[in-house]
Amino acid sequence: MLNLKSNKVGRPEDLPLLVLAYVGDAVYELAVREYLISTGLVKVNRLHNETVKYVNAGAQSKVLHALEGMFTADEAAVARRGRNAKSPHTPRSAGMIEYRRSTALECLIGFLYLKGETGRLAEIMDAALEIIQNEKT
Repeated sequence: MLNLKSNKVGRPEDLPLLVLAYVGDAVYELAVREYLISTGLVKVNRLHNETVKYVNAGAQSKVLHALEGMFTADEAAVARRGRNAKSPHTPRSAGMIEYRRSTALECLIGFLYLKGETGRLAEIMDAALEIIQNEKT
């Protein structure tokens, strides 16, 4: 059953890395959608097209690279482990390195979310959105 009151999981660091990435992917995309809606985008087709610019392996790989200096030791360890996680597939639109780096970012976001560190998650998401926004201009 979904617990909307608390997103904490006892020991998220013990979960399989691809589970962290799975959760992180959903949290990341939801944060991007919320951000875009807050900017005034309300037409679904345009909202989708803009979301895709943020939620793809290439953009997420760039975000991870730009943010690496701001990670704590624990966050860096989760990202490093996520980057080395073996996934059963890679998307056609991304190379292996981009895909692994994007998986690392998703692992970190999933880890922070499941750990209940919403303040830190917000910091990282704000920085990620700024990086992508600057990349687009």
